[in-house]
Amino acid sequence: MNFLNILTQLAEVDSDVLDRLNPRRAVFASLGTVAKRSALAATPVLLASMFQKAYAGTNAGNPVDVFNYALTLEQLEADFYNKVQASPFFLTASAADQAAIKQISKHETAHVALLTTVVQGIGGTPVTGNTFKTSVFATLTSFAAQLQVAQLLEDTGVRAYKGRATDLQGIADVNIPGVGTINPLESALRIHSVEARHAAHIRGMRMQTAWISGTGDLDTQATYQGATPESNTTQAGYNLTMAGVITPSVTYSATDVAAAFDEILTPAEVLAIAMPLIGA
Repeated sequence: MNFLNILTQLAEVDSDVLDRLNPRRAVFASLGTVAKRSALAATPVLLASMFQKAYAGTNAGNPVDVFNYALTLEQLEADFYNKVQASPFFLTASAADQAAIKQISKHETAHVALLTTVVQGIGGTPVTGNTFKTSVFATLTSFAAQLQVAQLLEDTGVRAYKGRATDLQGIADVNIPGVGTINPLESALRIHSVEARHAAHIRGMRMQTAWISGTGDLDTQATYQGATPESNTTQAGYNLTMAGVITPSVTYSATDVAAAFDEILTPAEVLAIAMPLIGA
């Protein structure tokens, strides 16, 4: 089984497949030797688990609820970045960091506009007024403190989109006047991939690894916990740290296995994180 060839062929028809399989795909580069990476990637059990996580769905969600859920998070993020740029601490940031925040802010504003249009296009009423609570923002008394929250927001968003994306599988394309025909699942996953890039970039601005390593300075926060925490090492019922589970000659550390997979957050877990931050 040539896993890399499979990915190459998939990427020709689905440019975001790598992001769906693992937005922090750079972690594969940290898995040690080429032999280790090849063995891990060629394992049928692991491969099946990865594709199940990327493509399997339950069709259990109401698309209006799912998109309003996403819109709530995007409005929160968009307002947060507006507040960051209006803060006096923003001027203490380097030119490169200011440019990055401005670009991310533009993306979040665009996501709000797109999701609002999608909710309207599928016959729903978009949620409004989800702003980052001013009293909480006032406690962020440095640009570094603001970046900590930015990382938590972005990583929460990545796990949140992954947790609800399967609810959109199988929903028909929507023709939105002035926009054209869109596929709800594709739209959500495109935003998900952008959120993953935001998360990786902000983690880099903070001198953290681009992926969740388990040893980061914020890795004990609720963003990285949940019913299936980011430290999870069991996929498809197999503990991938056990000797011989993947291949007789290779054993993977819990750190490597956990870092190789993104886990989901449930809607209740996401709202428990986000709601204390939402308000006037």
